[in-house]
Amino acid sequence: MPNYRDRRLAQEILKEVNDILRRKVRDPRVQDVNITDVHVTGDLQQATIYYSLLSDKASEKEKAQEGLNKASGLVRRELGQALSIYKTPELFFELDESVEYGSKIDQMIRDLNKE
Repeated sequence: MPNYRDRRLAQEILKEVNDILRRKVRDPRVQDVNITDVHVTGDLQQATIYYSLLSDKASEKEKAQEGLNKASGLVRRELGQALSIYKTPELFFELDESVEYGSKIDQMIRDLNKE
């Protein structure tokens, strides 16, 4: 169970990474990326950053993942400058499947109501 410090750091990372992606990263592959959540390990050494895309195309998702992986060094460096912590966590980007899952459930409920 995450403690207060983990949650607070995760919220700061979420805010800063969104800002960094908008202002510093000029890669067109990450233009439509929205950061949805951040999970930090208990020792604060690793952070998993969940993102979503407006596009449903598999090729767009792959391109965005490649762009984020390529930009992770820049994002980590900028994050280290913005946050006042001893060691900047290692960043991992993962596609957030909850948005797709939610829309799938909504569609199933709409289909049930039609019948």
